[in-house]
Amino acid sequence: MSKVIIEKLNENEIDQRGIKHWPIWTKEVSTFDWYYDTDEECLILDGEVDVSTDDGVCTIKAGDFVTFKQGLKCVWEVKKPIRKHYNFK
Repeated sequence: MSKVIIEKLNENEIDQRGIKHWPIWTKEVSTFDWYYDTDEECLILDGEVDVSTDDGVCTIKAGDFVTFKQGLKCVWEVKKPIRKHYNFK
């Protein structure tokens, strides 16, 4: 099972999940290591990032709904400043 799941949600699905009420996180262009000690869901509002995992590199950009699974170790390479709604499960 993939530790990074990228989906596209329509406006109805975004509203049903209450995503617009989730907190917003921002990050400038940078590279950093990250470990997920719990599942995180996020909707990318702006920007682009390459996330490197043991399985390869995922490019994530505005409009993507992403689930990062618990236990994931990765490197984020922010290419364009990121702004996202996020929720820890």
